[in-house]
Amino acid sequence: MNSDFNILADAADDDGLDNHRNAPRPDPACLYGLVGDVARAGSDTTEANPYAIAANFIAFMGCSVGRGPYMPIGNTWHHARMFMLHIGRSGRGRKGDAVSLIGRIEHSLKALSKDATPQVHRGGLSSREGLVYLIHDGYTEGKTEVEAILDKRLLVIESEFANILHQGKREGNTLSTALRDCWDGVSMKPATKSSRLWATDPHIALVGAVTPSELLGLMASRELTNGFANRFLMFWAERTKMLAFPRAARQEDVDALAARVLEVLQFCRAERWADKDKMRVELSPDARKRYEVLYHSELNDNSAGERITALIERRAPMLLRLAMLFALCDLTTMVEVRHINAALAWVRYSVDSIKFVFGSAADEVEVAETNETAQKIVDFLTAHQRVTRKQITVDCFKGHVNKNRIDAALDELLSCNPPLVTVQENRSGAGRPTKFYELAANKVNYANNKQPRGFAADVGLHEQSEVSEQSHPYPALVRQVRIVSDASKTPETLASLDSSLTSHSSQAVSESEEF
Repeated sequence: MNSDFNILADAADDDGLDNHRNAPRPDPACLYGLVGDVARAGSDTTEANPYAIAANFIAFMGCSVGRGPYMPIGNTWHHARMFMLHIGRSGRGRKGDAVSLIGRIEHSLKALSKDATPQVHRGGLSSREGLVYLIHDGYTEGKTEVEAILDKRLLVIESEFANILHQGKREGNTLSTALRDCWDGVSMKPATKSSRLWATDPHIALVGAVTPSELLGLMASRELTNGFANRFLMFWAERTKMLAFPRAARQEDVDALAARVLEVLQFCRAERWADKDKMRVELSPDARKRYEVLYHSELNDNSAGERITALIERRAPMLLRLAMLFALCDLTTMVEVRHINAALAWVRYSVDSIKFVFGSAADEVEVAETNETAQKIVDFLTAHQRVTRKQITVDCFKGHVNKNRIDAALDELLSCNPPLVTVQENRSGAGRPTKFYELAANKVNYANNKQPRGFAADVGLHEQSEVSEQSHPYPALVRQVRIVSDASKTPETLASLDSSLTSHSSQAVSESEEF
């Protein structure tokens, strides 16, 4: 009898939230071109994870090509440097094995050309000043003039990334700020008046390794929101097989890979590290279309919740940097769709890894419920145009959804960038003002009808109409925006727009070549 009771009790417990989730599963598209060949060479006969090897190699190559190749996005010149963070459990992540082959390729590359490889610093960062010292602009020590380190390419391999997180907790330590500057590529100036160390135009890439418990335990909340954490492409990787007697890659294979790496570096003129921003990398027309759709959908999808969204905020620039590097490894300065797709596979892998490490099954359920509620509000506003909060509660949800979930959904819709919903107060009557909610697209449509239509307005409508409904968190709103956009585009307008874009693009190329 007691046994039957225990079985029923266990069954009741099973009705609760199921917290089991699959570990992230990267798309084989990540292993594109030379990156994939290096990954397979290092993993075929060892326990090292091929995607971890690939990530280490991406950081190495992004650093090695230097600041010559660049991709202009607005007023920002992006280079191929990357910060990669390998997350895996101790002993199972095989984090040390993942970087071993890169060291062998680096050694063979030096034998081919001593100026081709960047400086490599294997761990032990402790302060901003210590980092600047590795690539300083020169300084005076007593009566001695210490010459500047002219090649600013530096690859930092931090096998104990927890060390950097520990340093960030020390009072007055500015290492995390310095690393943010390094990712951006801005010159590192002294943090204190007494410091004499400068580093102009740094080109630093970083590879870190950490266990999930260290990462969750040591990363402070400010690092999750101040832009430090989201500059790292984080990925979960552990060994994919067990080999009692792993074998190293053959030296002739390592040498062959080093020769291919040298070919890429010669194409990028990496040995001429003093020549900065001299090789413009651009997207082909098809790649531009592909990126535009992604940019207006999953690269700016905030439906994963505030914490996760803060950690993946730099998906778009990361994708462009990765795509640029994949193109350069193909010996071309034209990014094609295949390069965008390979980069996208890495971005998705990282997003899945971040959700796996920083989120929980309960978090995912809560986010899914909020998104579902937000979608129902969008559908309701589409049908009713302008409504009060009471109408949302009573007419849309029939009183079956609690206040907190509706508040969370409205906050999500109002805080999107740009907002998907607007709220206005009506103070015409006595007492407390009444708030009305409506879709932001309705306001946009009204403003467009009132304003003269110009080049910028046409471009905005063109971009909005290309958003993928399937990947957007609120497809009903996309459909409405598409109807608004398409109604205003005549064949004459589109022809004029295409002509203007072509002319504008050609002018930009000409100006860049002069630069």
